[in-house]
Amino acid sequence: MNKIAPAKFGVGAPIRRKEDAALISGHGMYTGDVRVENCLHSFVLRSAMAHAKISLDGLEDARSAPGVKLILTAEDIGELNPMPTKAVMQQVDGSKHACPPQPVLCGDTVRYVGDAIAFIVADSVEAAKSAAELIEVDYDTLDPVIGLEAALSNDAPLVWPEQGSNQAFVQAHGDKAKCDAAFEAADQIVSIRVENNRLIANYMELRSCIAEFDPGTDRYTLTLGTQGGHSVRDIICKDIMGIDPARMRVVTPDVGGGFGTKMFTYREYPLALVAAQRLGQPVQWMGERMDHFITDAHGRDNVTKAELALDKDKKILGLKIDVLASMGAYLHQFGPFIPHVGTSMSTGLYDIPALWVTATGVFENKVPTDAYRGAGRPEAAYLIERLIEKAAVETGLGSSEFRRLNFVKPEQMPYTTQTNRMYDTGEFAGHMDKAMEVADWAGFEARQKESAAAGKFRGIGMCSYIEACAFAGSEEATLELNENGTVTLLIGTQTNGQGHATAYGQVVAEQLGLTLEDIDVVQGDTDRVRKGGGTGGSRSIPLGLPSVNGASKSLVQKIKKLACDKLEVGAEDLELIDGQVRVVGTDQEISLADIAASTDEKLYGRDEVVQDECTYPNGTHIAEVEIDPETGTTAIKRYVIVDDFGVTVNPMLLLGQVHGGTVQAISQALCEHTVYDEDGQLLSASLLDYQLIRASDLTDIEFQTRNVPSTTNAMGIKGAGEAGTIGGCAAIMNAVQKALNDGAGVVHMDMPATPFRVWEAIQAAQ
Repeated sequence: MNKIAPAKFGVGAPIRRKEDAALISGHGMYTGDVRVENCLHSFVLRSAMAHAKISLDGLEDARSAPGVKLILTAEDIGELNPMPTKAVMQQVDGSKHACPPQPVLCGDTVRYVGDAIAFIVADSVEAAKSAAELIEVDYDTLDPVIGLEAALSNDAPLVWPEQGSNQAFVQAHGDKAKCDAAFEAADQIVSIRVENNRLIANYMELRSCIAEFDPGTDRYTLTLGTQGGHSVRDIICKDIMGIDPARMRVVTPDVGGGFGTKMFTYREYPLALVAAQRLGQPVQWMGERMDHFITDAHGRDNVTKAELALDKDKKILGLKIDVLASMGAYLHQFGPFIPHVGTSMSTGLYDIPALWVTATGVFENKVPTDAYRGAGRPEAAYLIERLIEKAAVETGLGSSEFRRLNFVKPEQMPYTTQTNRMYDTGEFAGHMDKAMEVADWAGFEARQKESAAAGKFRGIGMCSYIEACAFAGSEEATLELNENGTVTLLIGTQTNGQGHATAYGQVVAEQLGLTLEDIDVVQGDTDRVRKGGGTGGSRSIPLGLPSVNGASKSLVQKIKKLACDKLEVGAEDLELIDGQVRVVGTDQEISLADIAASTDEKLYGRDEVVQDECTYPNGTHIAEVEIDPETGTTAIKRYVIVDDFGVTVNPMLLLGQVHGGTVQAISQALCEHTVYDEDGQLLSASLLDYQLIRASDLTDIEFQTRNVPSTTNAMGIKGAGEAGTIGGCAAIMNAVQKALNDGAGVVHMDMPATPFRVWEAIQAAQ
């Protein structure tokens, strides 16, 4: 392969992902592709009931079945602590909420369909499944808790009787007295109730793991697809197994999608490790699609009521919000944090002087919820933008003018919200105006009339959003010069489809005058990478890239110092290009390989970026839809995005992230529906019943950036990985709502706007 000149690899260049060639040709190496000698296989016996007392029969027969090596039940793993809740949040009364234990295997009670009961290890998966069929689970069923509002009724059954109610916690932001006063002074109050539907991530690569134990070194190795190996290692070692993290290596090969859900530590991982240690053989667990639907953390699932107080000039005086957030049966790893961070963004882009928001976590007999792409911020943006749009209609100002009147203005920056979020930069009205121009907002009425003439309802809607990214934290990068003049970058983020090797490589290439082929990016090995925060919350570029930049500069300084002695010039006279250190304007040079050979020490640069404040990407989405009232189907006619990501590192990677997130939002708005029946059975438990958006359902996404560099980090980057999911739902649903209201008088529509639900709403209105 011919090497492209380094100048083409710098920050801002639209470079194709260097990872793609291997992945799209089938040469990726996922956990399921890893082969380990003498590996055993495993299967998890899961609860078929949502809520029951249980006892097990037939264990002796199962343990003596052909090929079976080990069966673990709750009685056999007394050394394992429960699965931890890492986000224990402060409640409105100042106390910390309780965390009922989530056992690695259930003993006498199961609390959702899919709860783990036994772990069977055998020569083959088939043998393990056959043994599982010999285990008889005797269920003494209990009344399940299904439905957020019903769960809080006085006569509701309890998921955790010892808690006294199904209320897991109550969090709050703002000043209640100040907000009450604002509402008393209001000339107009606008209210809304919205549902944010429960989602299932549906990545292409299902979860799996391979556990190994070496008695000679007394160390474990866990191979799995995750979004952060250091976190998985530390939680398993410190919280569950009670061992020194130095005794475990976590290796992450290629990861086929994560979306937040692969950030977490799941029960199968410590179970496989215990089995590997006891049996003296590696143990593999491979999840199936059914496992994914009933065990991997679900996302979203809120019911929210909100009120907006306005003065006589239609300026916002105050905002009240009451969120009910489903936690499922247990408080998952970061579950309580999701409504906390979401409600912290309740005010959106608007100058709102008074706020009172409460978020109540609710136990139900369902799969636990946790972060899903956007993690609370899509819920916040959806609520405020549906409410703002309703206020725009009820005041008569219209979508853009009501927003423009109430936006935080550029001259107000830095601006601190009522939840103590500090927006450093933003030109919100400018982004909206540009999006309206591209979408031809002014020409909508003519298009709506054309649709009406054809018997269709047409709607247009916008969402002006802001999100908090790269939550305060740190990331370290180490860049090593190799003997052959190439470099190796070690960093603790974890790519799961984003293209980190390309984006990081662009920064290194720019600093060291190399091509991407000269740069090896190492992630996903806790023995090689000292520490890392993993990938989540759009943190990898705002935190990871500045650390890569700093490590690159550090290495360049060391290289130039050695080259100065060899070439007898000052560092300011040197440049790095084409793998050489060259005296500017001459043909005097020394190769990076010769520099590496000139010292007995390994040359490296290292930098750790610590960020105290979040970054705040923002922008405007505009969707235009057409609805067929005879069938209820919604066709997307146009979709426009104008985003502010601070600085664009790679336009092609950025476009991919925006497209992917937006499509997931459209899928939530129009298709995805996680349905439980009254007995707690998951009715949408496969891709036959859980609809995902198809490419044929989409239109081209017209995307532009209108960047205002962040002041939070040295490179001005804001992050982009979750933006599409945050802006997309409200844009689609505001368009659907306008189409239905103008066409049929439908007052309110919740997600998902499936054809049947839309058709039902039209019939009810008529």
